[in-house]
Amino acid sequence: MYRYDEFDERFVRERVAQFSDQVSRRLDGSLTEDEFKPLRLKNGVYLQLHAYMLRIAVPYGTLNGRQLRQLALIGERFDRGYGHFTTRQNLQFNWPKLRDVPEILGLLADVEMHCIQTSGNCIRNVTADHFAGVAQDEIEDPRPTAELIRQWSSLHPEFSYLPRKFKIAVTGAEADRAVTKAHDIGLRLRRHPHTHEVCYEVSVGGGLGRTPMIGKVVRDYLPKADLLAFLEAIMRVYNLEGRRDNKYKARVKILVHETGTEEFIRRVEEEFAQLDGPSINADPEEVARIAAYFAPPTYEALPAVSRTLDAMKAANPAFARWVEVNTTPHKAPGYTALTISLKPVGEAPGDATSEQMRIVADLAEQFSHDELRVTHAQNLVLPHVRQRDLFTIWQRLGEAKLASANIGLITDIISCPGLDYCALATARSIPIAQAIQHRFASDTRQRDIGELNIKISGCINACGHHHVGHIGILGLEKRGIESYQITLGGDASENAAIGEILGPGLAAEDVPDAIERIVNVYLAERNEGESFLANVRRIGLSPFKAAFQEVVHAAA
Repeated sequence: MYRYDEFDERFVRERVAQFSDQVSRRLDGSLTEDEFKPLRLKNGVYLQLHAYMLRIAVPYGTLNGRQLRQLALIGERFDRGYGHFTTRQNLQFNWPKLRDVPEILGLLADVEMHCIQTSGNCIRNVTADHFAGVAQDEIEDPRPTAELIRQWSSLHPEFSYLPRKFKIAVTGAEADRAVTKAHDIGLRLRRHPHTHEVCYEVSVGGGLGRTPMIGKVVRDYLPKADLLAFLEAIMRVYNLEGRRDNKYKARVKILVHETGTEEFIRRVEEEFAQLDGPSINADPEEVARIAAYFAPPTYEALPAVSRTLDAMKAANPAFARWVEVNTTPHKAPGYTALTISLKPVGEAPGDATSEQMRIVADLAEQFSHDELRVTHAQNLVLPHVRQRDLFTIWQRLGEAKLASANIGLITDIISCPGLDYCALATARSIPIAQAIQHRFASDTRQRDIGELNIKISGCINACGHHHVGHIGILGLEKRGIESYQITLGGDASENAAIGEILGPGLAAEDVPDAIERIVNVYLAERNEGESFLANVRRIGLSPFKAAFQEVVHAAA
């Protein structure tokens, strides 16, 4: 993991002192809310529906036990005893008091954390594959790239006042687990077919929200040494030409769309050619310094298959099922990457209590080389677990109500906080997710359905990524009533696709019935071994639309 140097420490501490003064002036009336708003946004403080919300940066989703334990302390002392993990691999506290925020920021700084650039029209927290450094299909660990971008983009003088917020994601694997094509800039490490050097595939113009678009590839094989200069060229074109007269059209995806991909590429390449690359690109020694922080831990020499694990699985079918669903193959023999579900049936997706955070911190320190990850699907990962330790971990997670065997299944739902918290939301998200979870709570039924990603957003801003859900649910307000629009066939993987709308919006109570009808079509029509998404692509939307219309007519 990356460790702060003296600059990072001073940088964060100075920001805490600055914001502490700004909060004091807001509380004594020296600053109006309009004057205070841009200052609080620079420090991750939002004004939500009922209270302030504080968004904590978790760069590329990586934490250690000490940091998670500090988040647990903050949740207990300054919130309501829990935190909410988000689709940007961050954590939000929904109930802090403004007067306490400077103290919270000081506690974060004590463990090398902050809230800088988690909001506002700047380059946001950089995200990455949650299995970075351990996945068997990985070409190269993307975290050094993500850290390099974090350092380059932090308070960049040219890009602190962009037309709109800007999001970057990085992956180093064949499978895209970072949703790069739904980001303003997506970077995918890949080998050049002729030189075999590791390069970047660069895509630009992805994004969800009211105008969902899949990113367009603007460079197939960018040399790694040119990364920062090329990013600078993209950002300059966007900063100069992006819309500032209409915030709904201010994202780079709109610029790419209106300009045309080929013309946008021409402008970026022209800007790139004019830049002094050596003065912008990172010094090779600095790149090596950063990369050294992400060297793999010292693994034990273990057999590829643990006899202890096999014996425990044979003796305990529930444990075997959990291992099957919640673990991922690891580069090191005898190890696995374990995903901890934050989606127990009936709870708010992505929430973890302070006590649960402490338990996971303990497990990370004892069993995962003091490292854990936050996933964009609002779960947690222990990336370096010995197979023989899984049974002990499972038992402890079970005691903490964190042993759900549902990763990637129908109850592993991504959901934004929705109208229960968010001032921008037009409908509730959490109760919809809970109702669907209860409908499909049976472990046998989930296992029969197989991989199926449901994603729910409570407004058009799409914080729940509903556009790229196999089943997407969008909550809107229609004549004073919450109405839910359902889409089908979205895909957040390397084959990214936007889902298609099935029909008119439904009332909240009708959504679980609609999901059940859709699932039943799949179960009736699938070929052996065929996934839900593959089935949708093979048979088309018509059978699903017909089933959906039955719900619409029954509700009329």
